[in-house]
Amino acid sequence: MKLGIDWGGTKIEIIALDEDGSQLLRERTHTPQEDYLACVKAASDLVVMAEEKTGKTGTVGIGIPGTISPVSGLVKNANSTWLNGKPLLQDMQEAMQRDVRIQNDANCFAVSEAIDGAGKDAYLVAGIIIGTGCGSGIAIDGKALVGRQGIAGEFGHTPLSPMLEKEFPGNACWCGKRGCLETYVSGTGFRRSYETLTGEPTHMTTKEILALEDESSRQVYADYCDQLARGLAQLVNILDPDVIVLGGGMSNVTSLYDDVPELMIPHVFTDHFETPIVKAKHGDSSGVRGAAWLWA
Repeated sequence: MKLGIDWGGTKIEIIALDEDGSQLLRERTHTPQEDYLACVKAASDLVVMAEEKTGKTGTVGIGIPGTISPVSGLVKNANSTWLNGKPLLQDMQEAMQRDVRIQNDANCFAVSEAIDGAGKDAYLVAGIIIGTGCGSGIAIDGKALVGRQGIAGEFGHTPLSPMLEKEFPGNACWCGKRGCLETYVSGTGFRRSYETLTGEPTHMTTKEILALEDESSRQVYADYCDQLARGLAQLVNILDPDVIVLGGGMSNVTSLYDDVPELMIPHVFTDHFETPIVKAKHGDSSGVRGAAWLWA
């Protein structure tokens, strides 16, 4: 049995997979905000519960909203900031009394979709999560590409390029820089663009904004598609993946799959562009399934 944990900012979820990938159990609990030790206990308690309910012992993989520094062994780059600087791998292994594998949650997403999802049988899969933020991972032959600094695939924190005059000097990002793609192509970025255009704050969801079908919502959607296309084009120029898989809330906007590829063409360094852009097969389950598959 393979156990996967998706460690999010609001919930910690566990899944148990049989050897063939069939789901045996899936449960979740709330994330203890700003309390690192309580988070460690919550995750380890989920493992105990899963093994008691299934009557099996499993390997444990964990997807986190950050990465483990290969230099210090501590968490870095986590938007759940209370994880940063913590020896999470060591603490989880001590809590569970076994080896644990930890990867960035977007890497887990890419692995899941590469093994038995929308990128199945593809050699190089780029997985892009466009939800509250923007994360991305790269899977090569079903394995996560981590990189020397542990930051391979940080698509959301590359700059929007080429930047239009109206976009300069770029939106401020939580990471301290300006112009990061996350500030444009995430669902948060979409709503931010709508607020900037209309001059009014909104509590509407992306779906509700799109449903307005007025001049403002159409303009924001057009700008969003163009920004996402520019970002994905640079990804193709560098990686040339076999397939790009989209996840997160914005991936449910079905018109993107028709509108974005055409806008990418002028920015891709090729005479013929045909990289498929597809929706994740496993949806919200991809991250937690990918964590389990870290032991594949």
